[in-house]
Amino acid sequence: MPDTFNERLRLIRFRRKRERTRFRDELRIIPKWLVWTCLILYILAIVIGIGVNLGNRQFGEPMFPGDNSLPAIVSCLALAVVITGVSIGVSLVLFMLGYVYRDAKRRDMNPALWTLLVFLLTPSTGVIGLIIYLLVREPLPYACPQCAATVNARFNFCPNCKYNLHPACPQCQREVSDSDKFCPYCATELTHAPKPAAGAAPANEPLS
Repeated sequence: MPDTFNERLRLIRFRRKRERTRFRDELRIIPKWLVWTCLILYILAIVIGIGVNLGNRQFGEPMFPGDNSLPAIVSCLALAVVITGVSIGVSLVLFMLGYVYRDAKRRDMNPALWTLLVFLLTPSTGVIGLIIYLLVREPLPYACPQCAATVNARFNFCPNCKYNLHPACPQCQREVSDSDKFCPYCATELTHAPKPAAGAAPANEPLS
């Protein structure tokens, strides 16, 4: 158990060091077809809801919210506000599930399992399921600094060129960054790591 916990902490530190994604870039992971589907369904709900509401007034049935003393425009606006609120809530849940699926897939995790887990936790815990996923998710694969081959964040050495992916200080044996010139813990001078190969795509580039 301690080894597993230490490995998880190491991966969390690794992710914070390597992954510098912006919120805007993370939003792009959400499938565009899902965004358009939610928008079209919202427009349909508004049109159908207002149409039924006006039809009820014409046939003498109670309009939303059950009081025909209100002007028709006020009743329709109130109905539109309710539909908008419900649509925003449902869309946010769908966007969250779409994000978890696409993000888990690009991190070589089980996308269906994690999406199902977050979905099951959502009704009772809200966004707790998403928070759990963000805390335990695997780091993104990244480019080897020496040969630019895509490597898993759990690898200690590149399987293509045997480059040390987690260099340690020769003096204190603590893990250092491959771009550090001096050990941040004991100030020992470190050998310079090679820069990433030209043209290598960033590892945290969102899926289209």
